Amino acid sequence: MKLIRVGVDLAKSVFQVHGVDRKEKAVWRRRLTRENWVKVLLETVEPGGCEIGMESCGSAHHWARKLQEKGYTVKLIAPQFVKPYVKSNKNDANDAEAICEAMSRPGMRFVAVKSVEQQDIQAVHRIRAGLIEQRTAKANQIRGLVAEYGLIAPKQLSNLRVALPLWLEDTQNGLTDRFRRLLNALWGDLLALDARVKELDREIVLIAQSNPLAKRFEQLRGVGPISATALAAAVGDGTQFANGRQMSAALGLTPRQHSSGGKERLLGISKRGDAYLRTLLIHGARSVVRTAQGKSDRLSVWITRLAERRHPNVAAVALANKTARMAWAMLKNGTDYEPNRLAA
Repeated sequence: MKLIRVGVDLAKSVFQVHGVDRKEKAVWRRRLTRENWVKVLLETVEPGGCEIGMESCGSAHHWARKLQEKGYTVKLIAPQFVKPYVKSNKNDANDAEAICEAMSRPGMRFVAVKSVEQQDIQAVHRIRAGLIEQRTAKANQIRGLVAEYGLIAPKQLSNLRVALPLWLEDTQNGLTDRFRRLLNALWGDLLALDARVKELDREIVLIAQSNPLAKRFEQLRGVGPISATALAAAVGDGTQFANGRQMSAALGLTPRQHSSGGKERLLGISKRGDAYLRTLLIHGARSVVRTAQGKSDRLSVWITRLAERRHPNVAAVALANKTARMAWAMLKNGTDYEPNRLAA
């Protein structure tokens, strides 16, 4: 069977495939199990000359690497770009057909297949982000509980860590023995979360020291080990982007458009793509904006002038946009950060 494209709708245990021949006629539709779908694919479709398309979702990068090892050309598509091609009702067969149709479009955007190392780094960041959310929730729980006893918790988490042992030692603050035991346990939970976050911070520093891309990204202003490793895991070698603006747009750092009739109307940033990485870049840019005053390099002068005209948050986002573009240029050209070449 000579096929040119096969769309695969991934699932936990049942996979739907949809293949078309050179005449764009659907000649292969099957429902396969997780255990044997790759074997059936090898028996049915020749690796050379046939493209395999999948939605970029859970396990997609794993299966993409497996198929690439077998000699197939694999293309991953973001789910929002597949949805317009789903006909009629949504089911596995229609989804596989939509994937097959979407991957045939000349202007379609594809997602680069991530390596195992990239996924390892992303796993570290996701676990760390989850622990920080748990720590924030734990701190808010403590604030709410002690407020019922007339104690007002300080705003900063560092100040809350100082206040907790003082509350436990103060016998005149009205806390009962039972609540003191509960509060002491909550304090232990908070310290345990702090320890886990610090452990992952050390892991990220080790990754940044051993990863060539992360070491290069750390040369950029406002980019430390956390941002550098997250950027290296998300964009890889950057070949999936034609230019720096595409990369910054993929991170949601470019304006949304609502234009019609030849009148261009630009709104706030689109906030598409990786929200975690976008947040890291913007927070790093904020620190650069705060420390730019008084410096004479071209980037600091540009930031200072921009912050004088616009809100500091606007300047921070603009710098994050520029940082993403500079990161792409460093990837594309294989060069280090050269501040003298910065176009202000």
